[in-house]
Amino acid sequence: MNERAAHWLDALRTQLWPLPALAVALAVVLGVVLPALDSAVDGQLPKNVSVFLFSGGPAAARSVLQAISGSLITVTSLTFSLTVVTLQLASSQFSPRLLRTFTSDRFVHGTLALFLASFAFALTVLRSVRDETNGNTAFVPEISVTLAFALAIASVVGLVLFLAHLTREIRVETMMRKVNVETRETIDRVFPGDRPARGPEPVPASGAFLIKSISSGFLTSLDKGALLKAAKESGAVVRIDREPGSSLVQDVPFATAWPAEPGRILGHEAREKLAKDVNAAVSTGYERTNVQDVGFGFRQLVDVAARALSPGINDPTTAVHVIGHLSALLCRLAGRNPGREHVTDDDGRVRVVLSHPTLQDLLDMAMNQPRQYGAADAAVARRLLGLLHELAWCDPKGHYRTEIQDHLGRMRNAIGAGDYSGPERKNLLDTADSIGKKISS
Repeated sequence: MNERAAHWLDALRTQLWPLPALAVALAVVLGVVLPALDSAVDGQLPKNVSVFLFSGGPAAARSVLQAISGSLITVTSLTFSLTVVTLQLASSQFSPRLLRTFTSDRFVHGTLALFLASFAFALTVLRSVRDETNGNTAFVPEISVTLAFALAIASVVGLVLFLAHLTREIRVETMMRKVNVETRETIDRVFPGDRPARGPEPVPASGAFLIKSISSGFLTSLDKGALLKAAKESGAVVRIDREPGSSLVQDVPFATAWPAEPGRILGHEAREKLAKDVNAAVSTGYERTNVQDVGFGFRQLVDVAARALSPGINDPTTAVHVIGHLSALLCRLAGRNPGREHVTDDDGRVRVVLSHPTLQDLLDMAMNQPRQYGAADAAVARRLLGLLHELAWCDPKGHYRTEIQDHLGRMRNAIGAGDYSGPERKNLLDTADSIGKKISS
């Protein structure tokens, strides 16, 4: 799947309406077609089949269908209300950036689709029930009414399961696990395990020029194939200077391009076409996504930790759990060569340079706010030191030794300035010294 398709699939996945809307359309079609089938096989079904079908008259069929349609629209309203309350809780208690996690919940989509489809089907079938009046023959679509009854029972079961699912989803542990899983998938997509080490960084040559953004918003995804094609057609090297998740502003440069061949100059028309093609390969939106934005998952987790450490909530245990997830993600990145990506042509020449966060960028994000807001708590400080120890363990070749030592020094300063008892401070500083010796050895 290319980057453009992944972007649109993610946009659909995080909307509440597509699956319910499709289910309603299919239910209306089935509510029209199935009564016609009922009419065609009326009185011809074997007894061992018809014994399981609805056997009441037109009045009873209308009563059943009216009861189903009336109750299901009420249940659907209740489900929507509970979903909105859950979204409000997630936004205020944890982080507004977690709302995408809830709106992409397939169980919620499926539950709403079942309720609305059952309502639409029962309402559509209701119009086909006829009394024996004005010369018309009475008609009860037995198969359709039976199916409507089965859908109503399934909806009752679905409501019970939805309530159980909702109580599980609003737990902070469940939310952190979901963010962890989504971020791991993004890491595997952007920084695969077989990602080679980068070669020398291309340097802008004579004739370099800036490419301005034609829209404002967050950079959500980049189409590498389209960028490579644009660079080859124009005979240029393109470097995207903003990472996915960065904010783009219209008419502000976000990329740099220069001729691939020394001494060559790109004319005005070639520059205009290249700028147009580069902008066409860039997708922007008004919220960050997990498609190519590795830092988004880190941002979500750090927000939960910062909110948990705020005086109004004061939940250091949640912050400790978040730091555990951050440590796992950083360790997963340690051997992936995170940072800029070089896209080469058929001859092996670098034609496109894509910006991605380095491990230092993500380590800074994971450490800075929790240390600033939570270093006064001994449990949080100890877990932050544990994160540095675990990352050092996952970096046996010492590629990130300098970054880890830098944050270890900051932790020592924070511990020294913290309001700890004598034994607590000594224990934390001894732990920091022990980690420092292991890193240096």
